[in-house]
Amino acid sequence: MKKFSGKVLFLDRSDINTDEIIPAKYLTEITKEALKPYLLEDLTLEDFTHEDINDKAVIVTRENFGCGSSREHAPWAFEVNGIYVVIAESFARIFRQNMYNCGMFAIELPKEKIDYLFDNYAGKDTTIEVDGDNNKIIVTTSDKSEAIDFSVGEFDKTLVKEGGWVGYADKNY
Repeated sequence: MKKFSGKVLFLDRSDINTDEIIPAKYLTEITKEALKPYLLEDLTLEDFTHEDINDKAVIVTRENFGCGSSREHAPWAFEVNGIYVVIAESFARIFRQNMYNCGMFAIELPKEKIDYLFDNYAGKDTTIEVDGDNNKIIVTTSDKSEAIDFSVGEFDKTLVKEGGWVGYADKNY
């Protein structure tokens, strides 16, 4: 069962594209697991190293996340690394839907809320838990905890509950 909570990796940049999420040279891999070591391999971001991914389960980032080539490999690379939640101001349409099709959350928050998360939590040991039933994320540090509302369509929420499109189809068709 996917766990929609954990430590947060803050990626303070807009327009992180699918080639930075999983480089195209790995798209010939035949298993999701083979993608695992290459997640964010080509991401260039000040103060970011590949080791920052270790033990993270949630990403908070800026606008237009997942732009570029449409590929299911991008959410798969997150999935095999235990990252089932990406929170951003906006997503490329196909990437966002691929996340939900894989039973993962792509949560959009207004710019003001994303700025607030970066201003108050980036650089701290922060965890986020998604309460999908009540459309809230619970953000926690050692000295603070608060809930932030989000909106998600009912069908997308159903896809997450069913583990993705395949689980939904198995149950309903």
